[in-house]
Amino acid sequence: MTAMRTQQELDDRYGRRRGIRGPRWAWIGVGVAAVALVGYFGWNTYEKATRSVDIDVTGFHLTDAYSVTVDFQLTLTRGAAVSCVIEAQDTEHGIVGWKVVSYPADDAHSRRFSETVPTMAAATTGLVPSCWIP
Repeated sequence: MTAMRTQQELDDRYGRRRGIRGPRWAWIGVGVAAVALVGYFGWNTYEKATRSVDIDVTGFHLTDAYSVTVDFQLTLTRGAAVSCVIEAQDTEHGIVGWKVVSYPADDAHSRRFSETVPTMAAATTGLVPSCWIP
C-alpha cells in the first residue's frame, strides 16, 4: 500500500490526474459553446441584412414657401412593406416639416417615390433620414 500512497503523493505534487474525463468534457463544452456563438452571430447578421433598407435621395425641389418635394429611391427585400420618415430642413438644419409614410409590399427590389412635405417655415432641403421594414 505504500507504493500506491507514494504514487498518489507524486500525482498530487506534480498536478497529475488519473483519467482524462474532466478536460475532455471541458473541451467538448467549449466546442459546443463556440459553435452556438458562431451560429447566433451568423443568424443575427443574416437577419439584419434581410431587414435593411438602402435609401438614396435623388433630388428635392421647393414647391412653394410652405412645402418641399423629395424624390428618393429605396432598395430593400422583395415583397416587404416599408415605412419612411421624410424631413424638410431650413438653413440651420432645423426641422421645419416632416411626415411618416408607409408603402405596401411590392415585388420590385428597388422602388422610386416622390413625396411632398408641408413645412411651417421656408425650407432649404429635403431628405429621408430613415426607413424601416415594419
